[in-house]
Amino acid sequence: MSFFNIFGGNQDPGLKPSGAETVSKLCDRVQSSTLLDDRRDAVRALKALSKTFRLEVGTQSMEILINVLQNDRSDGEIVGYALDTLYNTISNSVDEDEEELSNGEVKKADESHLGEQFTEIFIKKPENVTLLLDLLEEFDFKVRWPAVKLLTALTVHRSTQVQQCVLVSPMGVSKLMDLLSDSREVIRNDGLLLLVQLTKNNANIQKIVAFENAFERLIEIISEEGGSEGGIVVEDCLLLLLNLLKKNSSNQTFFKEGRYVQKLAPFFDLQNNEPKSLDVGWSAQKVNNVNSMLQVVRTLVSPSNPQQATATCQKVIHQCGLLKQLCTILMASGVPADILTETINTVSEVIRGSKTNQEFFASVSAPSTPPRPAIVVLVMSMVNEKQPFVLRCAVLYCFQCFLYKNEVGQEQIISTLLPATADASAVTAGQLLCGGLFSQDSVSNWCASVALAHALKDNPSQKEQLLRVQLATGPGNPSVSLLQQCTNMLSSPTAKVQTRLGLLMLLCSWLANCQLAVTHFLANSANVPFLMAQVAEHVDEQEALVQGLCSFLLGISVHFNDNSNATFTSESLRNLITKRVGLESLVEKLVSVTKHESYTMAAQKPQLRYTQPEHLLIDYEFTSLYKQLEGNLCKSVTSAEDAESKKTVEDHDNIVTQYKDIIRVQDNDLNELRGRHEALQKEHKTAELQLNEQSSQIQQLKDQYALMKAQGGNGDDAVRIAAELKELRESQESLRKETAEKDDVIQKLKNDLTIADAKAVLVDDSGVNQNQISELQSSIQEQKKEIDELKLIVAAQKDEEQRLKGECIDLKNQLTQTGEAVPSGDNANIVAEKAALTAKHSETQAQLAQAEDHNSKLSSDNQKLISTNQTIENQLKTVTDTCSSLTTQVKKLEEEIGDLKDTNTRVEDEKEKFRKEAADNKQELDDLLVLLTDTDAKVEKYRSKLKELGEEVTEDEDDDEEEEDEEEDEN
Repeated sequence: MSFFNIFGGNQDPGLKPSGAETVSKLCDRVQSSTLLDDRRDAVRALKALSKTFRLEVGTQSMEILINVLQNDRSDGEIVGYALDTLYNTISNSVDEDEEELSNGEVKKADESHLGEQFTEIFIKKPENVTLLLDLLEEFDFKVRWPAVKLLTALTVHRSTQVQQCVLVSPMGVSKLMDLLSDSREVIRNDGLLLLVQLTKNNANIQKIVAFENAFERLIEIISEEGGSEGGIVVEDCLLLLLNLLKKNSSNQTFFKEGRYVQKLAPFFDLQNNEPKSLDVGWSAQKVNNVNSMLQVVRTLVSPSNPQQATATCQKVIHQCGLLKQLCTILMASGVPADILTETINTVSEVIRGSKTNQEFFASVSAPSTPPRPAIVVLVMSMVNEKQPFVLRCAVLYCFQCFLYKNEVGQEQIISTLLPATADASAVTAGQLLCGGLFSQDSVSNWCASVALAHALKDNPSQKEQLLRVQLATGPGNPSVSLLQQCTNMLSSPTAKVQTRLGLLMLLCSWLANCQLAVTHFLANSANVPFLMAQVAEHVDEQEALVQGLCSFLLGISVHFNDNSNATFTSESLRNLITKRVGLESLVEKLVSVTKHESYTMAAQKPQLRYTQPEHLLIDYEFTSLYKQLEGNLCKSVTSAEDAESKKTVEDHDNIVTQYKDIIRVQDNDLNELRGRHEALQKEHKTAELQLNEQSSQIQQLKDQYALMKAQGGNGDDAVRIAAELKELRESQESLRKETAEKDDVIQKLKNDLTIADAKAVLVDDSGVNQNQISELQSSIQEQKKEIDELKLIVAAQKDEEQRLKGECIDLKNQLTQTGEAVPSGDNANIVAEKAALTAKHSETQAQLAQAEDHNSKLSSDNQKLISTNQTIENQLKTVTDTCSSLTTQVKKLEEEIGDLKDTNTRVEDEKEKFRKEAADNKQELDDLLVLLTDTDAKVEKYRSKLKELGEEVTEDEDDDEEEEDEEEDEN
């Protein structure tokens, strides 16, 4: 009534103002009032109305209240009212109870969505969250506590956005961590709740909080609050610990290296906390506290963590005695089922894959008479259908973790079933597993089957040992093997789906990678027909999984078959599958298993997280085996169908390969023949040219000889020609030798040029070896002269050859003229002369033929010499170009050296100039010093005279006199 009367005074007394009008007037008053007291009263009134008129207050006053937080921060009271008002409008806690309105009506609040909408408006400006973080620095209770509550409400509605604002705010997380050190418990506790909300699913905030010494502070609070006997604050601390450690490897490493694991051990010392016994009833809060602490321990050793980090934490837990304390709780009486279940799961993960911890757990005994191993007591609980289902699943998980990578433990379990080692008077784990395997309870059947499968995992020797186990079926009845009894139960029409799935997983794990077990399985002629019938029939969805595992077991029988059983060899099994089932149908059923919902759920985590017994269908380790063998089994089963096609393809490939080889050889031969054909064609053309030339020369010689024979000739000229030809031959041979020598000289010149190029590359800034370059140029010039001489000799030889040919022609002409000039009266003399000439001509005929042949050879050699000369000229040109390049480089270097010398000369000149100037300056300075000395002497002399005359001389006068003297001296 007070607010309506105060702010509705101007209205008709019979009319009451609405809530919206009242809120509007209060907002106006907050904005317009100049007095702080008036604004404070208006904000207090808004706080009172915020629970009743939440919508109106939130929509009209949010911006105004934020301005109050910014502008009136110096007044803690008005800031506290503003924070409380914002908290009431944003938080949904006021909507959980029934509210009494001004008209007396009662209704259930259904505006929970308002909190999210107001939160969205508030955090739209990140500086608003920063403002709240700044207010946390205020020590005033009226400001700090409402700020914590408002931040918590904002985080509940929009955690991601608030987390981002906190991360970008300077020292935002540090301000939040200061709340844990507040002496006022209500602020500390609400600060815990705020940190719990902020650290959810944000690794960055988790790391910052952890490195702000959060672990140390949380453990201190837990200890101050009484440990496991503490209240809700202990649970909040443990929830924050969980948030910081879960899926955060860096925080886990920091927690381990900070030796905080050792500080958890006193929390589980329940006997010290309860001096009497553990039989005293556990409070609900204690159950929650212990359960949360067990989850913290599990977080450190979770199978999803990196293997190395998990192994290290397992080692630390064992060394600090925490594992021993957990085993004590495990074997204690009066522990609630929830705590016992979680303790079993925790112990399971602490010992999983750790040989040291597994050996310690195997040595733990229950406090019973007589003492029994802890593993036996746990298996008894697992096969007991009266125990809670969740507890039985936890025991199975513990058994699996005990056998994980533990061949010694596997051997210990299997040995309790063997005839030579079994003790009839003692209850063993193996006996309990067999009892559960053949129990009437399907859950016991499934758990026992899976437990035995884990005892055989990756251990072929134990698979063979288990074949020796014999079971007594009844008095007077012969014993049967465990394998046979499992197949009998599997084929029983009364077996439930859960039982059959457990047995199939056991048989598949047993037969996989063990040919001896497959042989024993096939020895029973009824097993294969039963599997064929199971796979071939049409079943509903519940039986589809059983059908898939039967297909898997049939595939194992084919893949790991050693063909020792003539009836069921691999090939015969494939034929049976083709005829009875069909290869495609079998493969389809194998693939359908991986698509089943139960298979997908089981493949996620090793722990069995089921709430109902009917959900217990597939085991985690079996999914790993299935993934490993599925592809190989599909290939083994379908290999018979693909054999012929593969053979055909292989034959085709072989034929193609053979043809390719033949074509390749023929192609090589063809290329070789083509090369030889081209070479022969070139030789043929060359031979034809030579033959034509020789034929032409022979014809010319024949014509000349016939003419000479007909007309006669001078024998002396023929002898002279032969002698000249011989001399020409000798000269040609000498020319050949000289040419060979020149070739050697040219080759040497090339080598020298190569060495010169290498030396030219190695020339550095210090200069070039001018002597070597000069020698090389001289050598090149000499070679040029020798080549020119060689050219002159060749030209002379050509001229000599032309001269001989001319003389030969002249001789022929003389012979012709002689024949024409003989007078008619001297016929007898002419006949005689012709006879003598004919005789002489016959003697020289052979020499002339030889001379002509040699002339042909000489022409050919001359052509070769011309080619050689051309090659020499080309090489000489190359050498000349190289020398030119070297000369150019030398010139450039010489120019650079000249520039450097000029620069050095200029520098030396400048240095000399500076030296002269320095000497002159020094001389002038010496003169000035001498002059100053003389001046000082004169001043001293004048001062003495003035003193002798009785005049007083002061220092200033002395200075003035000195200055005047200096000026006079200068003048």
